[in-house]
Amino acid sequence: MPWFDLPLDQLREYRTDTAEPPELDLWWQLRLARARAAARPPALTRYEADIYASVEVYDTEFSGADGDRIRAWYLQPAGADDQTPVVVKFIGYGGGRGMPAEHALLPALGYTVFVMDTRGQGGRWTTGATGDHPGDQPAGPENAQVMTRGIARPESYYYTRLFTDAVLAVEAASELAGAPRVAVSGISQGGGLALATAALAPQAVAVCHADVPFLCDIQRGITLAPDAPYTEVPQFLAHNVDLIPAALDTLRYVDCALLARRITARCLLSVGLMDTICPPSTVFAAYNEIPAGKDLSVHPFTGHAVPSAHVERQLHHLRDFLR
Repeated sequence: MPWFDLPLDQLREYRTDTAEPPELDLWWQLRLARARAAARPPALTRYEADIYASVEVYDTEFSGADGDRIRAWYLQPAGADDQTPVVVKFIGYGGGRGMPAEHALLPALGYTVFVMDTRGQGGRWTTGATGDHPGDQPAGPENAQVMTRGIARPESYYYTRLFTDAVLAVEAASELAGAPRVAVSGISQGGGLALATAALAPQAVAVCHADVPFLCDIQRGITLAPDAPYTEVPQFLAHNVDLIPAALDTLRYVDCALLARRITARCLLSVGLMDTICPPSTVFAAYNEIPAGKDLSVHPFTGHAVPSAHVERQLHHLRDFLR
């Protein structure tokens, strides 16, 4: 894929032209307060202690949006205490929490890891265990397209629920580990959730790693990206023309380029200049709004992937900034 977006010098200066909704902070405070009021304590069940000998693995449930019980993996290095650094990990579009072995690197290096399952996903490239809403049907993971689910109103939108789940995942991980502040990390949709939690729970997030993040400058993404999942929205609105104003308004409430203005965590992002799923300008739109200390890995010949060399940069970044 050739370079199809703005030249790099323009990307470094690019800003979103999407207007922030009025009282966005108050709106999110109310959503999160309602979820916290409905929450129950996390529940942990030890998982396969015989094969994960040097890491304690727990099959975990915590309360997310609407009090729904969300599944997670909680992995602790043997001998972990309240001084052990904690990373909360979010998953890309279509995937779920998978299996503990998929998340073993950081525990092997001495980090506690909390892996949030993604409600109503987990049916595409790795497995999930949580429905959207778990008390209703379907009760389990789906091979779902969710970009337009509930899009007519921000209160009913799928990503409002998922962002709420993610914030409460951070708070659950912090409570379980006894860590006042944690790192958040993810790729694509997971990167968008990392940015969202750093913005919506700044008191709890010390470090944010967001690779090729989705859900940034969404109104540009849906008109520019040639590949899914942004394409779900124009495909839907091409027929549901009366919903266009309401849908575009809803997307503003979960746009990480707007929420990024609230981030106080130390951030490390990555972008591929040949990315047809999350176009580079949408990533720069979020990055350029972050007021906190930040770094960006620019990969000129990479699409929607993260070069393996970037993992070591992230490990250095965690060592330096997650204390």
